Amino acid sequence: MFDPVIAPSGTLLGLLQRGRGDGTLHALAAPRADALAALNHCVLNDPRHDWQVENRSLYYARLYLDLDGGLEEIQRHLYDAEDHLDTDEVRTGLPLAVLGHLASYGRTDALTLLRGYAATGANWAWALDELALRDDDAGLRALAPPILARFPATPEGDAELATTVRDAFEPRPWRLWADDPRASVGARIRAAQEAGSFDLWQRQMRPSGPRPGWSVQAVLAWAEEGLGRGTPLHVPAARCLAAVAGPEDRPVIVEAAREGTDGARGAALHYLADSRDPAVLDLIERAVSTGPRTVADAAISAFERMCGDEAVDRARGWVHRPDALGASAAGVLACRGTGADARFVLGALRETVRADGPDAPGLWALVDGTGRLGIGCAAPVLRHVYRETASSRLRGHAARALAATDPSFATGFAVECLWDCEESTREVGARHAETGDARVAERLRRLAADPAEEAEVQLAVRSRMGGTDQPAR
Repeated sequence: MFDPVIAPSGTLLGLLQRGRGDGTLHALAAPRADALAALNHCVLNDPRHDWQVENRSLYYARLYLDLDGGLEEIQRHLYDAEDHLDTDEVRTGLPLAVLGHLASYGRTDALTLLRGYAATGANWAWALDELALRDDDAGLRALAPPILARFPATPEGDAELATTVRDAFEPRPWRLWADDPRASVGARIRAAQEAGSFDLWQRQMRPSGPRPGWSVQAVLAWAEEGLGRGTPLHVPAARCLAAVAGPEDRPVIVEAAREGTDGARGAALHYLADSRDPAVLDLIERAVSTGPRTVADAAISAFERMCGDEAVDRARGWVHRPDALGASAAGVLACRGTGADARFVLGALRETVRADGPDAPGLWALVDGTGRLGIGCAAPVLRHVYRETASSRLRGHAARALAATDPSFATGFAVECLWDCEESTREVGARHAETGDARVAERLRRLAADPAEEAEVQLAVRSRMGGTDQPAR
């Protein structure tokens, strides 16, 4: 899947793609046709860089409700001929999730569309999971024949059905169909359940995959084999070394960390870092300076896992380096440094945004660090990250940092956060937004009454509504 093209943050489309609270507020103030066009574009062209961790479906579903939007464009997208040519669930996952939320709000047209797509669409399993949470028993029972027709009554078809039943994310439809009196439905599902359970038992009794031998050299060789297959095993190999290595093995492991092959070197560095060996920091610096990229990345990862004072002290010496180890050191200081390290964290934050933009991977630790250390002069940079980042998760981290650093947050971005696509960001807004704003009071009441809202958000809302004259926490 290609990275989505994100519109500028000052446009309605850009706001909605990012899932910002201002997107909803601007859409409600814009001409309805323009707002619906932007909304449909977002739903049918998933704007998330990581759809597995970023939320948008409830955000878009609520906007469909507010705009009284029809579902014709979603229906056209789902039933397009491309559905059976491009079966990647990313193409249809977001529309189906939006339909699921709309169905939970009582939109019967969304429920009907989900039922039809579950019966005929390529991504039927996702649609069935949405229905498992929202549909009644009669609606689910009616889907049994078309779903089972996807699995031929052959040994191969029965094996595929058993795997599907075993791995089902939402088991409710399959359990319901197992009680069906028809042999073509109930008996077949029960047989698939038994086959899936037996297969799971077999996998547990005879786990597949390579396993290292029980010696230091065997573990190091296993780590090298894994890297050769394209599967870095630094962390699991380090755990194996912790189980088999004794004090007498330290010279071998240190030598592997200094001059070993790439896979063995990464595993040895992780083991020495986890055991806080006194030589490991020098070995990490050497690996970054002289090793290939694979070894350098393993060394930096090992360093970031260290939690002792010695790692923080060394980070203060490395933070000025203009390479990946310097960036990693800044992240370590952001996570575990003291107030005296604030200038390093602030400098790294500014330089990272300037050089790599508001979506740089290294920003996560730095943004959190500015909030943890209470670096007030970082607020302008945090506001820029909040506005511009395409990651709704990073925006939430920026909001939490602003709550700790920006005196204007309660009357500014905190209000917008109440409409954000991420529940954790809405929770920040609920805890900090200034309740003197009429929009805030009305939004808090709506969130408190919304059955689709997350429990943490509603808890924060009720804590404010129970004492709205108290200062924000």
